[in-house]
Amino acid sequence: MSTHTVIVTGGAAGIGRATVERFFAAGANVAVWDVDAARGAAFVAELDPAGTRATFQAVDVTNTASVTDAIALVIAKFGRIDVLINNAGITRDATLVKWKEGALVGQMDDAAFDAVVSVNQRGVFVCTRGVVPQMIQQGGGVILNATSVVGLYGNFGQTNYAGTKFAVIGMTKTWSRELGKYGIRVNAVAPGFIATELVAKMPEKVIAGMVQHTPLGRMGQPVDIANAYYWLASSDASFVTGAVFSIDGGIVLGT
Repeated sequence: MSTHTVIVTGGAAGIGRATVERFFAAGANVAVWDVDAARGAAFVAELDPAGTRATFQAVDVTNTASVTDAIALVIAKFGRIDVLINNAGITRDATLVKWKEGALVGQMDDAAFDAVVSVNQRGVFVCTRGVVPQMIQQGGGVILNATSVVGLYGNFGQTNYAGTKFAVIGMTKTWSRELGKYGIRVNAVAPGFIATELVAKMPEKVIAGMVQHTPLGRMGQPVDIANAYYWLASSDASFVTGAVFSIDGGIVLGT
């Protein structure tokens, strides 16, 4: 992987950070994209003090101009883009409607729905559309998209999130058909219950319940997902495209 250049969106924390570290340790050039400029810059400065193989760019994946500028900078520094990992995502959970004592008392509002669709679906579209011309010109590449087990089975209180993760699977399969002739492979990874900062903020009872329903008896670690991305980007997966890999400890079997 030492000659490869990898872009990781949402790369400053959690699964994204672990993914950056995994590819960097294998010798790849890594471009970290994130909206958290301070955190991203600090991470890259720690990872690669010389700044020779890792860069940070504050990128809004929903904004075409922001993504276009960032792609140009990556190409200017490293000359190519071999792998794009569409990892960035957000949640804004609420039930579709909340009904109590015969009356509507709450609902998922437009802002919560639109925000999640913008980052989780549009962001994947904008970033992928942006890098594909470069990949075609250089003779191939790999696109890896973050979906979720929620994008396979749905989840209570996550109309917006689940909808975007279902959509990412659809885009993955469509792009694998469209781009295969250019030597571009497109796959998706569906994480289960992973020990990230977001999960750590959940009530302990909820965490314990999720672990109880995971056949392997533990939460996944960010590196578990990073390892899946790494394999899918490697030549060992050269005949794999249009696939969705559940990395979930078997939680779907246990629910």
